Amino acid sequence: MDASRDTPKTLWRRVVQTARLLIGVPDYDTYVAHMRQHHPSRPVMSYEEFFDERMRARYRGGGGRCC
Repeated sequence: MDASRDTPKTLWRRVVQTARLLIGVPDYDTYVAHMRQHHPSRPVMSYEEFFDERMRARYRGGGGRCC
């Protein structure tokens, strides 16, 4: 990957994604891509449902990975 070719918009997305991962906020776009690739027959949660579910999983001490 050649970072010198990245547009400012792409760089900003990477910065935001990295910051979210550092503070423990899950990435909805990554979740959607995973669901579409690995579980196409399952419904995809809305952003609000996804965020609520991830926060519940994080603070109840449970995992949450499907695979």
